[in-house]
Amino acid sequence: MVNKASFNKIVDGKQVGLFTLKNRNGMHADITNYGAKIVTLFAPDKDGKLADVVLGFETLDEWLEKETYFNTVVGRFANRIKDGKFTLDGKQYQLAINNGTNHLHGGNTGFNQKVWDVMEVSENSLKLQYVSVDGEEHYPGTLTATVTYALTEDNALSIHYEATTDKPTIVGFTNHAYFNLKGAGEGNIRDHILQLNADFYTEIDDTQSPTGEIKSVTGTPMDYRNAQAIGERIDDPFFAIGRGLDNNWIINKAQQGDCALAGSVSAANRTMEVYTTLPGIQVYTGNWVEQNIGKYGKKYDVQYAVCMEAQGFPNSPNLPFFPSPVLRPGETYDEWCIYKFV
Repeated sequence: MVNKASFNKIVDGKQVGLFTLKNRNGMHADITNYGAKIVTLFAPDKDGKLADVVLGFETLDEWLEKETYFNTVVGRFANRIKDGKFTLDGKQYQLAINNGTNHLHGGNTGFNQKVWDVMEVSENSLKLQYVSVDGEEHYPGTLTATVTYALTEDNALSIHYEATTDKPTIVGFTNHAYFNLKGAGEGNIRDHILQLNADFYTEIDDTQSPTGEIKSVTGTPMDYRNAQAIGERIDDPFFAIGRGLDNNWIINKAQQGDCALAGSVSAANRTMEVYTTLPGIQVYTGNWVEQNIGKYGKKYDVQYAVCMEAQGFPNSPNLPFFPSPVLRPGETYDEWCIYKFV
């Protein structure tokens, strides 16, 4: 069981806590304001049986010491920025290089390692806020970010991202939830059935950063328009650079900004659909998870989870024909991701 008392401590001078959300169907989740992380998510299968479907740890100290990206809100910019560089309004910015030659997930100390302020809390929702000051991790502008988690009565966990800035900047949030629909620590996810609503994907180079070329999935291992087991292709040489799936698909939409079905994943009589207003979805199969012990004394290992990360396109600050990540004063970043269990 998660030790709720262990989350009641001061980190970086701010109070951390653990908050439980519930709906009337018995679905429930524990969320901490440290990194805005999902600590547990008990989701029903088709017969109503609940299982905790996200990896994680039982105490706050373990979250501080072990896997920093489990189930967290990633920012200020999710995924990779090539060479850690981008130019905005004629000025070049150099960000931290923390993933090979690239900048990843907001830098050395991203939003996943920040204590968020608790703004509103109710039985089924939690609103958190983090103010990222001008120059933090070398990003321009003071960014005020909020994330609202809510458990709906149709068995969905909705995530609403909002942000404003006082200077032009770039923004791209995601949630890095590590799902295993059999239950956290219940073996690998090769038997999970994946379907993606995507005709195209963004090609990557040998650093896993997009080249700017958009390619059709037709005739490639990237074609998941028809549902199939992850294990059928995960060892294909196409995915060797990431040691498994770690790629961005372009979600089919009538127009940019629509909240559309990105895809679904199924296992153990449980199906999770992903809906989002964001243009892309990164599917990552936990290829670099270190061996350790997580919740309930269960072992975690390589490919013991699948992440379905609704996102803007990686490296989009450097590719002007990708959906723009630029946020200016007077504008509001306003995006949704919904994980629905059906």
